[in-house]
This record gives sequence, C-alpha cells and structure tokens, in this order.
Amino acid sequence: MGGKPAGEEAYGQPLKHDPSFRGPIKSRGCTDVICCVLFLLFLLGYAALGVVAWLYGDPRQVLYPRNSTGAYCGLGANKEKPYLLYFNIFSCILATNIIAVAEQGLRCPTPQVCVSSCPAALWAVSQGDLSRTVGEVFYAANRTVCLPGVPRDMPVLQSLERELCPGFLLPSAPVLGRCFPSPNSSQFEFPGISGNTSIDQGISGLLDSLNARDISVKIFEDLAQSWYWILVALGVALVLSLLFLLLLRLVAGPLVLVLILGVLAVLAYGIYHCWKEYQLLRDKGASITQLGFTTNLGAYRSVQETWLVALIVLAVLEGILLLMLVFLRQRIRIAIALLKEASRAVGQMMSTVFYPLVTFVLLLVCIAYWAMTALCLATSGQPQYVFWAPNASLPGCEAAPLNASCDPMAPPANSSCPGLVCAFQGYLSTGPVQRSLFNLQIYGVLGLFWTLNWVLALGQCVLAGAFASFYWAFHKPRDIPTFPLSAAFLRTLRYHTGSLAFGALILTLVQMVRVILEYIDHKLRVAQNPVARCIMCCFKCCLWCLEKFIKFLNRNAYIMIAIYGKNFCVSARDAFMLLMRNIVRVVVLDKVTDLLLLFGKLLVVGGVGVLSFFFFTGRLVGLGKDFESAPLNYYWLPILISVVGAYVIASGFFSVFGMCVDTLFLCFLEDLERNDGSAARPYFMSKALLQILGKKNDAPPGAKRKKP
Repeated sequence: MGGKPAGEEAYGQPLKHDPSFRGPIKSRGCTDVICCVLFLLFLLGYAALGVVAWLYGDPRQVLYPRNSTGAYCGLGANKEKPYLLYFNIFSCILATNIIAVAEQGLRCPTPQVCVSSCPAALWAVSQGDLSRTVGEVFYAANRTVCLPGVPRDMPVLQSLERELCPGFLLPSAPVLGRCFPSPNSSQFEFPGISGNTSIDQGISGLLDSLNARDISVKIFEDLAQSWYWILVALGVALVLSLLFLLLLRLVAGPLVLVLILGVLAVLAYGIYHCWKEYQLLRDKGASITQLGFTTNLGAYRSVQETWLVALIVLAVLEGILLLMLVFLRQRIRIAIALLKEASRAVGQMMSTVFYPLVTFVLLLVCIAYWAMTALCLATSGQPQYVFWAPNASLPGCEAAPLNASCDPMAPPANSSCPGLVCAFQGYLSTGPVQRSLFNLQIYGVLGLFWTLNWVLALGQCVLAGAFASFYWAFHKPRDIPTFPLSAAFLRTLRYHTGSLAFGALILTLVQMVRVILEYIDHKLRVAQNPVARCIMCCFKCCLWCLEKFIKFLNRNAYIMIAIYGKNFCVSARDAFMLLMRNIVRVVVLDKVTDLLLLFGKLLVVGGVGVLSFFFFTGRLVGLGKDFESAPLNYYWLPILISVVGAYVIASGFFSVFGMCVDTLFLCFLEDLERNDGSAARPYFMSKALLQILGKKNDAPPGAKRKKP
C-alpha cells in the first residue's frame, strides 16, 4: 500500500480504522482562533485604511483634467468647461518619457486652460493683432481660451509674452478630456516655435505617436458590432468544458493512452530528427572545436555535438517514459479510474462547476477595493502651487520668485519675466497621512495578497468538503448529503476562517518577499553588476520553488481541514505524511492529471480560437445573413477576447475538476489504510478501483454498512 515498513515509520503510521467515521465530520469546533482574530482585526484596519484614503484622497485628478491653476475641468466653476486646452502642444516634445508623463496626469510644461469645446479650425495671432487688446482679439471673437483673470485691456503682445493667452489654436478633438490635434506632417510657422516642429511631433511627446482617438473609436465600434458573437464564443467554451469533464468517465482511459502515445511519438520523431541532423553535420565535419565559444547561441545549431546531446537527452526521456509504462501501469490505471470517478462526482454535484463564479466575484471585490484605496492614497494631500516660467534664463527672470509658493486665485503677478505663471506643482506631503503614505501603501498591498489568498483558500476548502462527502457516501448517490456544497461553505466559514487565514498568511509573506526582491532586482539592473544579478536570480528561483511547495501543501491541508476539522498545522502534517507514504502514486496521478487537463484546455481554447478565426474573418460561408459577422476594423480583437475568455472559462472548470481529483485521491489513500474490505470495515471506493487493486468488499452489493 505505501512501501516498506521503514518508510511508513519515517512518515508516520498508517491510519487506523475509526468505526465512527462517516466522511466530513459534522461535530467540530473552531480552529486557529488566534489567527482568526488577527485576520478580523487586520480586516478592520484594512477597512479603516479605505476610509482614511477616501477622506484624504482626491481621485478626481485622475478622472478629470486639471488646468494650470490646479482647478478641475468639468467641476465647480468649470462645470461648463469639461475639456483641457494646451497653449503650446509642441512643448510636449520635451516629455519623451511617456511613463513619467502618465504619472503626472498627462501634463505638459505649457499653460493649460479649461474650455467648453475644442477648437474646430486653425487660427493664429496675426502681426496686426499684436497691437490690439485681449478683449478685441479673444473675447470679442468668443475665444475664451486665456487664463482666468486676464484683463480685457491688456495688449495681446504682453499676454503672449507672459503666456496668458495662446498664440495659435489647432483643430482638435477631445480625447480623455484633453484637446488633442490630429497628427499630420504639415509644418506651421508660429511665433516662438521652431519651423521644424510638426503637430505630429508635439503629440508624440504626450502619447508616443499613438493616435489614441482613432484606435479607441475603432475598437469600440468593433466591440459594439461583435459583442453578442463574443458571448456566443464564450458560451461554446463553457459547453465544451462541461462536456469534456462529463465525458471523461467514458473516454478517460483511451484519451490518456492516446496522449501518452502522442508524447512517445513526439519524442521518437525528435530522436529521428536529431539523428539526421547529427549525421549531416558529422559528414560535413562541423565540430564545436572549430566554432569555439560564442555568445551567439544560434551558431551552436550548426555543430554536430549540439544535436548529439539533444539526441541523448530525448533518448533518455523516451526510455524513462517506456519504463514508467511498464512498471507503473497499475498506478496509471488507478489514476485513470480516479479521473473517471472525479468526472462522476462532478456530474452528481453540478453546482460545484459554477462555484468558481463566486470565487471570481470575491476576487474582483478584493482587487477593486485595493485599487480604489491605493488611488485615493496616491492622491491625498493639499495642492501646492509655485511660480513657474518656461525659460528662466530669459532677461527679466533673474529676480523672479521661481518655485516660490503662490495663490492661483490671486491676480496675475506683475513681473518682467516672460511667461511667469502660478502653476500646480503637486500635493503636499506634510500631513499625517502623507508622511506615512509608503507604509500605508505597503499595508494595502499586504491586505490585497492576504485577502486574495484567503478567497482562493475558501474555494478550495469548500470544494474539498463537497467532494469528500461524495467519496465517503457508501451508496452513491443515495447517501450523498443534501446540498453538499452549501453545507461545506457554511461549515468552512463558521469553523475554519482562522485556519484559512493562517495558510493564506504564510503564502502572503512569501509573495511579499518575492515582490521586494523584484523591486531590488529592478534597482540593480541599473548597476549592471553580474554577481549581484546572479545572486538575486538564485534567491528568486528559491522563493518561486518555496511558493509552489507552500501552495501544494496548503491545498492538501485544506482538504484535510474540510474532512476532519482540525487546525491548519495538524492538517498540513497529516496530509504531507499521507502523501509521502504514497509518493509514487502521487507523482503518477499528478502528471496524468496535468497531461489530461492540459489537453482539455488546448481542446477548448484551440477549438474556440479556430471557430472565432474562421467566423470573424468571414471564411465560414453558407450560414445565412443572420449568422455572419459585420465588417470589422480589427478582426483580431474579438478573436483575442474569445480566446482569452475561453481560457479563463476552461481554467475555472478544470480547477474544480483538479480539486475533485486531489480530494478523491486523499480519500482513496485513507480508505486503503483505514479499511480492509471486511463487513465491519468495507471500502468506500468504486468497484472499478476495487477491481484494479484486486480487492473486494465482503458485504454484498446493495447491503447496508454494518454498524460497529
């Protein structure tokens, strides 16, 4: 059953028969209470963090554009002026780092003003307008594009020198609340602007040569015309996933055999191809001694030693796989039988298939709450305004109070410095929230990871409780409890919130360390220190392996919690010992299940992708006008959405199936150790598993289980 006695003692004694055991224990108590209290206190602090962020934050700076005085367009006094106009879009050429521009709210180093509508035609101040007043040139022509408070009797020349009014207007359209001109290659000559500067260059500094308006409009048009066909594609993915799981009880054996033979055939072809390449290069005399050492890895394809090594590796893998088929065929049959039993369990409890929707909604809530909290924290603080000039080296700017605090609502400063304005600089960091901003953001990230891991742990424990109820039902489906999924959900929330929080916290701490290492690695890339990079890579690899192991251990610990109701540490120890006593069966089942689910995902995603490609490209003919896709600007967009959606749906369905297989496997191992097939200790496993193991129950089929 589990190997030699010495091995059994090393990993604990086999479980003894418990006559009172009838599946998931109903009479249980709360576990890991201390961790439950800590988790609830942490959630209270997380909620308080959200309240503080909402009170002190100002997310409007992301949602609404802001003019040079810091006022928001479309709000308050500018309610009728929802768009932001840039005086000199060409100044954006200096903003070559689009990431930095995005962090600053798409602001350019030029005066900006809120307007009711974007300019529709090209206009520029003429030579004769320079001697006229602002009221005559701008206000009389209904051009309300000057900064607030500019007097009507101010000469136009003076307003242009101080950059209180724009010297030109370009035909533009609103994008993200900003007036952006249409990019083109035309050259325009304006006062103070280089003749080699084009409109396209100005916008490139802000949006990196991206015509965001045209692309976004076309994308929305495509989605509006194809959304219902995308839903049909997702429905096809749902049906294919469900059919694949339900039909596994009929085709699991042949399908696994075909997949294994397919892997053998691929390896065999690889061996043949490597041998032919090796022969060809050997006859040419191409050797690695002639090539020497080079950093061009592609050059090694032209030497015979490369293909010889690949041939040896593939031959070893082929031999190992053949030996596994010969000596582990019995365990492969057990794995196939468990897959069939899992398909049967999913068919008996169809509600489990749709439980990932609950998990998905909870994950969305956690992510949305963190995103809003982080956004409000990042925008907390009082706005700060300072004097700013476009060119501080001009005559008259020597005594200008540059970078000094100012009041944006005060009248324009009477200064000889051209273009001196009171501009928004940022948000003050002197408040209690701002001084602790970094620590609060770290607390938010910790809350994000912990809540996400707890939601995933809840889903695993609930599904494990439902599927364990199926296995430990002696007469299936008659003895399966009513509403097993709901009962498992309520039982888990009532008794094991602390245990789930404990396991989620361990995983969260490892993930936080990985995030810190990623940050350090990002900083070290600038130094280009190969030794430090190598050490960092080793640390990251070790932590990745540790995270995978903790996820595996947590998953099996949650299964034991769902069955026995013990605390996290005891459940993790019992699950680990049970698996180590049956390590060969664990490896075989894990690989067979992974291979089968991988094939299922490829089948669903590939099928939906191929159908979407032929449909949206118009290659499916003869379906009638009602079943034809409308012409699209980007036919790849609905195809991509359909493929990604199909993968998400298939992953959700198959995650339920994978949890079912793991739960039934642990129950199967315990069944072997607890029972012997006698009338007093009958096996709970299916007849197919009994036949494979050469065992049987003494109690005749249909007989009631003898009470102790």
